Amino acid sequence: MTLPLILASASPARTKLLTDAGIAHRVLVSDVDEDAATAAAGPLSPADTALLLARAKAESVATGAPESLVIGCDSVFEFDGLPYGKPWEPEVARERWQLMRGKSGVLHTGHWLISSPSDAGTPVAHGEVTSAVVHFADITDAEIDAYVATGEPLQVAGGFTIDGFAGAFITGIEGDPHTVVGLSISTLRRLLSMHGVAITDLWA
Repeated sequence: MTLPLILASASPARTKLLTDAGIAHRVLVSDVDEDAATAAAGPLSPADTALLLARAKAESVATGAPESLVIGCDSVFEFDGLPYGKPWEPEVARERWQLMRGKSGVLHTGHWLISSPSDAGTPVAHGEVTSAVVHFADITDAEIDAYVATGEPLQVAGGFTIDGFAGAFITGIEGDPHTVVGLSISTLRRLLSMHGVAITDLWA
């Protein structure tokens, strides 16, 4: 019998990706303190930070979810070699867009999949980072102000999405578009196969 899949993320975009792909799952949000986790790890590249946080989220949920597959994900945007998480504040989002417009950056999404046994056995885990280059249009200050006013960029990595208002301001993606949304379905398929699970077994 295939173990049930648990998404260790509060992201509506990630659960929508799984639902749209026909993948049965439930959501259990981790209690990971992201700032504390990254501080404890020391200096890391944006890609390694994304994988670190994905692993922390998956492990946090897996400890209380035996007999399950737990997928943790986290995204970090890299621009001019620096990592950018969620802006949280409108002015921060506005400043970032003024820097990013007309340029490109890389969105890294870490994936960590754990299969938790029902007994005292050691959980099996595999991780992978997928990255995609995002090209931004040279938008106006008025467009930036209007976008920030929607509230959309405040709680997403890098301050943008491709499946919402910001789609109008993104001119191209090099790589898996699902990576930019926050969970690569093709990466999940590869990770599941390492656990001996076919993604078709999870189709609802």
